[in-house]
Amino acid sequence: MAPPPPPPPDRDSLVTALSALSADVTSPDGAAGVSVNTDGVLTALHLSDAVREMAPHEIAELVLRTYAEAQRISARRTGELLAPLGTTGYLMDRLRWRAGFSPEIPENEAAAESPEDSRPKPAVPGEYLRDRSADVAPAPPEPGPVADEDWYGKGVRFDPAW
Repeated sequence: MAPPPPPPPDRDSLVTALSALSADVTSPDGAAGVSVNTDGVLTALHLSDAVREMAPHEIAELVLRTYAEAQRISARRTGELLAPLGTTGYLMDRLRWRAGFSPEIPENEAAAESPEDSRPKPAVPGEYLRDRSADVAPAPPEPGPVADEDWYGKGVRFDPAW
Protein backbone atom coordinates (compact mmCIF):
# COMPACT_ATOMS: atom_id res chain seq x y z
CA MET A 1 0.00 0.00 0.00
CA ALA A 2 1.34 3.40 -1.02
CA PRO A 3 1.87 6.01 1.67
CA PRO A 4 -0.79 8.72 1.78
CA PRO A 5 0.05 11.95 -0.03
CA PRO A 6 1.32 14.78 2.14
CA PRO A 7 -1.33 17.28 3.20
CA PRO A 8 -1.50 20.48 1.15
CA PRO A 9 0.22 23.49 2.70
CA ASP A 10 -1.96 25.85 4.68
CA ARG A 11 -3.13 28.95 2.87
CA ASP A 12 -1.18 31.48 4.93
CA SER A 13 2.18 29.76 4.52
CA LEU A 14 1.57 29.34 0.78
CA VAL A 15 0.65 33.02 0.34
CA THR A 16 3.72 34.04 2.37
CA ALA A 17 6.02 31.82 0.29
CA LEU A 18 4.56 33.06 -3.00
CA SER A 19 4.80 36.70 -1.88
CA ALA A 20 8.45 36.26 -0.90
CA LEU A 21 9.43 34.44 -4.09
CA SER A 22 11.95 36.32 -6.21
CA ALA A 23 14.08 35.03 -9.05
CA ASP A 24 17.34 36.93 -9.46
CA VAL A 25 19.39 36.29 -12.61
CA THR A 26 22.58 37.90 -13.88
CA SER A 27 23.65 37.68 -17.52
CA PRO A 28 26.68 35.45 -18.23
CA ASP A 29 28.93 38.48 -18.75
CA GLY A 30 27.60 40.23 -15.64
CA ALA A 31 26.46 43.30 -17.58
CA ALA A 32 22.75 42.94 -16.69
CA GLY A 33 20.87 41.58 -13.72
CA VAL A 34 17.13 41.27 -13.23
CA SER A 35 14.74 40.26 -10.48
CA VAL A 36 11.18 39.05 -11.04
CA ASN A 37 8.38 38.18 -8.63
CA THR A 38 6.21 35.06 -8.58
CA ASP A 39 4.14 36.39 -11.50
CA GLY A 40 7.25 36.94 -13.61
CA VAL A 41 6.91 40.72 -13.34
CA LEU A 42 10.17 42.65 -13.45
CA THR A 43 10.91 44.10 -10.00
CA ALA A 44 14.53 45.21 -10.46
CA LEU A 45 16.97 45.86 -13.29
CA HIS A 46 20.69 46.38 -12.73
CA LEU A 47 23.14 47.36 -15.46
CA SER A 48 26.90 47.38 -14.91
CA ASP A 49 29.39 49.75 -16.49
CA ALA A 50 30.02 47.08 -19.13
CA VAL A 51 26.91 48.26 -21.00
CA ARG A 52 28.70 51.52 -21.85
CA GLU A 53 30.74 49.59 -24.41
CA MET A 54 27.67 47.88 -25.92
CA ALA A 55 25.37 49.00 -28.72
CA PRO A 56 21.75 49.71 -27.70
CA HIS A 57 20.43 46.63 -29.54
CA GLU A 58 22.98 44.45 -27.70
CA ILE A 59 21.84 45.82 -24.34
CA ALA A 60 18.19 45.23 -25.26
CA GLU A 61 18.87 41.64 -26.34
CA LEU A 62 20.93 40.94 -23.22
CA VAL A 63 18.23 42.32 -20.90
CA LEU A 64 15.49 40.42 -22.76
CA ARG A 65 17.34 37.09 -22.55
CA THR A 66 18.19 37.61 -18.87
CA TYR A 67 14.59 38.61 -18.10
CA ALA A 68 13.22 35.52 -19.89
CA GLU A 69 15.55 33.27 -17.87
CA ALA A 70 14.38 34.89 -14.63
CA GLN A 71 10.75 34.34 -15.68
CA ARG A 72 11.45 30.65 -16.36
CA ILE A 73 13.04 30.22 -12.93
CA SER A 74 10.16 32.06 -11.27
CA ALA A 75 7.61 29.85 -13.05
CA ARG A 76 9.43 26.67 -11.98
CA ARG A 77 9.63 27.79 -8.34
CA THR A 78 5.98 28.89 -8.31
CA GLY A 79 4.99 25.53 -9.81
CA GLU A 80 6.95 23.69 -7.12
CA LEU A 81 5.15 25.67 -4.40
CA LEU A 82 1.72 25.02 -5.95
CA ALA A 83 2.33 21.36 -6.91
CA PRO A 84 0.79 19.96 -3.67
CA LEU A 85 -2.51 21.54 -4.73
CA GLY A 86 -2.54 19.62 -8.03
CA THR A 87 -0.80 19.82 -11.35
CA THR A 88 -3.79 20.36 -13.62
CA GLY A 89 -5.74 23.44 -14.50
CA TYR A 90 -5.25 26.76 -16.18
CA LEU A 91 -2.76 28.16 -13.67
CA MET A 92 -0.42 25.19 -13.92
CA ASP A 93 -0.71 25.24 -17.73
CA ARG A 94 0.35 28.91 -17.72
CA LEU A 95 3.28 28.14 -15.40
CA ARG A 96 4.42 25.31 -17.69
CA TRP A 97 4.21 27.68 -20.66
CA ARG A 98 6.22 30.36 -18.81
CA ALA A 99 8.81 27.80 -17.71
CA GLY A 100 9.43 26.85 -21.35
CA PHE A 101 9.14 30.31 -22.89
CA SER A 102 12.04 31.57 -24.94
CA PRO A 103 11.75 34.99 -26.59
CA GLU A 104 12.19 35.32 -30.32
CA ILE A 105 14.87 37.92 -30.85
CA PRO A 106 15.02 38.91 -34.52
CA GLU A 107 18.32 39.51 -36.19
CA ASN A 108 18.94 43.18 -35.66
CA GLU A 109 19.81 45.13 -38.77
CA ALA A 110 21.16 47.92 -36.57
CA ALA A 111 24.21 45.76 -35.85
CA ALA A 112 25.44 46.29 -39.40
CA GLU A 113 24.91 50.05 -39.28
CA SER A 114 27.56 52.43 -38.11
CA PRO A 115 26.73 54.65 -35.10
CA GLU A 116 26.39 57.67 -37.39
CA ASP A 117 23.73 55.87 -39.47
CA SER A 118 21.62 55.10 -36.41
CA ARG A 119 21.12 58.75 -35.44
CA PRO A 120 17.69 60.24 -36.18
CA LYS A 121 17.50 62.04 -39.49
CA PRO A 122 16.00 65.55 -39.73
CA ALA A 123 12.76 65.91 -41.70
CA VAL A 124 14.42 68.58 -43.84
CA PRO A 125 18.21 68.67 -44.14
CA GLY A 126 19.54 71.12 -41.57
CA GLU A 127 16.21 71.33 -39.71
CA TYR A 128 15.71 69.25 -36.57
CA LEU A 129 12.49 70.77 -35.27
CA ARG A 130 9.37 71.21 -37.33
CA ASP A 131 7.27 74.35 -36.86
CA ARG A 132 3.81 73.07 -35.95
CA SER A 133 2.31 76.45 -34.98
CA ALA A 134 0.20 76.51 -38.15
CA ASP A 135 -1.09 72.95 -37.74
CA VAL A 136 -4.84 72.70 -37.38
CA ALA A 137 -6.07 71.31 -34.08
CA PRO A 138 -7.90 68.00 -34.40
CA ALA A 139 -11.68 68.14 -34.35
CA PRO A 140 -13.31 67.16 -31.04
CA PRO A 141 -14.60 63.58 -30.99
CA GLU A 142 -18.23 62.95 -31.82
CA PRO A 143 -20.40 62.46 -28.74
CA GLY A 144 -20.93 58.76 -28.12
CA PRO A 145 -23.81 56.92 -26.53
CA VAL A 146 -24.87 57.93 -23.04
CA ALA A 147 -23.07 55.86 -20.41
CA ASP A 148 -25.01 53.81 -17.87
CA GLU A 149 -23.72 56.03 -15.08
CA ASP A 150 -25.37 59.06 -16.68
CA TRP A 151 -28.68 57.24 -17.06
CA TYR A 152 -28.82 55.76 -13.57
CA GLY A 153 -27.70 59.00 -11.94
CA LYS A 154 -30.68 60.84 -13.42
CA GLY A 155 -33.19 58.02 -13.69
CA VAL A 156 -35.54 55.98 -11.57
CA ARG A 157 -32.80 54.15 -9.69
CA PHE A 158 -31.89 57.20 -7.59
CA ASP A 159 -35.37 58.77 -7.42
CA PRO A 160 -35.93 59.73 -3.74
CA ALA A 161 -39.60 58.72 -4.06
CA TRP A 162 -38.56 55.07 -4.18
